[in-house]
Amino acid sequence: MTIELTRMDGGTVGLTPEDLQSFKAAFRGQVLTADDAEYEESRKIWNAMIDRRPGLVARCTGTVDVVQAVRFARQHGLLSSVRGGGHNIAGLAVCEGGLMIDMSLLRGVWVDPVRRTARAQAGCTLADVDRETQLHGLAAVLGFVSATGIAGLTVGGGFGYLTRRHGPATTWSRWKW
Repeated sequence: MTIELTRMDGGTVGLTPEDLQSFKAAFRGQVLTADDAEYEESRKIWNAMIDRRPGLVARCTGTVDVVQAVRFARQHGLLSSVRGGGHNIAGLAVCEGGLMIDMSLLRGVWVDPVRRTARAQAGCTLADVDRETQLHGLAAVLGFVSATGIAGLTVGGGFGYLTRRHGPATTWSRWKW
């Protein structure tokens, strides 16, 4: 059975079972369709008013999965969206009918207390970063709501308790304290 997905140009493309199986074989995480039990939960974001239904959800478990998902989307000309921490008030993390690249499982945070820097994966929330940085007596220039994803917050210009002193999150491509 062919799966119809939305293309970047607004048209549709039919993926054969072989296309889908090839993608799944190159992917370590889950590739979900509307028929999968985990699909409904995977497409949800914090803003419950957003009720879009991607044709596929690629739940990435590492960098290779992200690369594979982007290549697959490019190869088939698919409309794509990226879900980070899942807060996404505007709903842009979930596309209608295309491929949603879900980073929410990528939640690692690495803190270098000597350099006073942190690195965090794209699925992290403020709570993830706060938990790891506070262990070292550090605080990140992020936002107010712990459920907010850091990827969208930093790209979107996030502000929080430390903004007046240190500037918005976007000024800190590498967090320094």
